[in-house]
Amino acid sequence: MKISPVACLALIVGVLVFSSVAVAQNAQRPKNDPSQSIPASRFAVLSKNLGTGGPAPKHDVLGVWAGPLEAEKGEVPAMTPLGQKLFSVRKTEKKDGWANANDPWKTCDPFGVPRSAVNEIRGISFAPLPNKIVVLHQYNRVWREVWMDGRALPKNVGTKGGPDPTWYGYSVGHWDGDNTLVIDTTGSDDSEWLDPRGYPHSLQGVFEERYTRVDHNHLEMTVTVDDPKIYTKPFVLGTSKFVWVPSQESEEQICVPSEAISYVNLISIPVAGEKEQKNNKQK
Repeated sequence: MKISPVACLALIVGVLVFSSVAVAQNAQRPKNDPSQSIPASRFAVLSKNLGTGGPAPKHDVLGVWAGPLEAEKGEVPAMTPLGQKLFSVRKTEKKDGWANANDPWKTCDPFGVPRSAVNEIRGISFAPLPNKIVVLHQYNRVWREVWMDGRALPKNVGTKGGPDPTWYGYSVGHWDGDNTLVIDTTGSDDSEWLDPRGYPHSLQGVFEERYTRVDHNHLEMTVTVDDPKIYTKPFVLGTSKFVWVPSQESEEQICVPSEAISYVNLISIPVAGEKEQKNNKQK
């Protein structure tokens, strides 16, 4: 889904050379897909080699941090009837295959919040500006404004007289103690998914990110969803750990729509067809 033209060409050659069984096993997430091993190994190396770096500075998570490929998934949420209805039409890569999935990621639509905090989280940065902190997500080079001036979240997003929904919503932040940055977000476009499992959300949902700097070199994150229209109670969407990047250099991973479409047309759809033919023969 997120591969360079060279990698895409290599995959097409692989389709022609290897058996349909091998292709079906590997094409959905090929080994040479750069979204898999390179950034993940960076996180692993830093995690293994870095010590604590000393105590965590107070009210400071600023800088560049490396994370894993994905956050650890939280609990399976209990949904309202509306939530169940919306969830029932979601087709995921894991359940339906990438050719049949209706994940907005399939065409590189923005992740929004909170998916950007749990999916493709291989790098994140925090930068101070007057009255706010800017959060920079390495994947797709996204930046978000988190207002630290005490303002409240808007409560009327998408209604008459209220602000319009945005891809990444409206965010405010505060410090909980000396070392935990709390970010609350609402008004994130409701066409987005919470994560690759396909969970829906409403415009009124409030998403809390907690970033705790446990020492100089380690940052822990928890994302909680509070969306009464869709879920019967708040729940933890995911948790993760990040490590300090000594060089303070970030990497670039971009989901390019033209490449994503080529991947689906040249790889995912043919593989899905071969798998269906094989299944029909076995019946």
